[in-house]
Amino acid sequence: MNKWTRLKRPLVAAVLCGATITALQGCVEMAVGTAVVGTLAATDRRTFGAQTEDKAILFKGETRIPRIVGNAGHVNVTSFNRKVLLTGEVRDEAMRAAVEREVAAIEGVQSIVNDIEIAPVASFSSRSNDSLITGKVKAAFVDAKDLYANSIKVVTERGTVYLMGRMTQREGQLAADVARGVNGVQKVVKVFEYISEDDLRQLTRASDDPNKK
Repeated sequence: MNKWTRLKRPLVAAVLCGATITALQGCVEMAVGTAVVGTLAATDRRTFGAQTEDKAILFKGETRIPRIVGNAGHVNVTSFNRKVLLTGEVRDEAMRAAVEREVAAIEGVQSIVNDIEIAPVASFSSRSNDSLITGKVKAAFVDAKDLYANSIKVVTERGTVYLMGRMTQREGQLAADVARGVNGVQKVVKVFEYISEDDLRQLTRASDDPNKK
């Protein structure tokens, strides 16, 4: 815990720096990841294998979906522990269903949460505001007690904040409460994979044991 406390200050700086550059949501994540590269595996709570598969799922999804939606939609793909969250906007229900089928066919995908809206494509200013909200939520997690910020994936779409990660019920509720208190957040959706307090203790012991890293 002391090690994490020492990391909090550079983490906050990294998150706020990324949030200032609106519309660069991926940059925010890169800044946070760089600051905690030594503890990523422990706090992320996914195996390295799952992290690798998530990256492959993301790449394939971002490659295939534009062929379906073209200029008639904008879809974001987020994969965490092989659970895929789809957000954004498309022209109609047929396109929404086609995107889900395409992603479901990607190797490694275990489940899909399809929250794509049938609506006009969001404006640049709307996406920029979403990036800013994501940065503020991440910074709020860093400041919160009993939360490991790097264990939580944050996605913002039209002011709605989606939270992903392997969390206990207690952590998940706390994270949602913290996110709701951030200015600009209209709604919080929990897309967590829940683990028990026992599982959390085992993960913590494994991350603290140098022989298991």
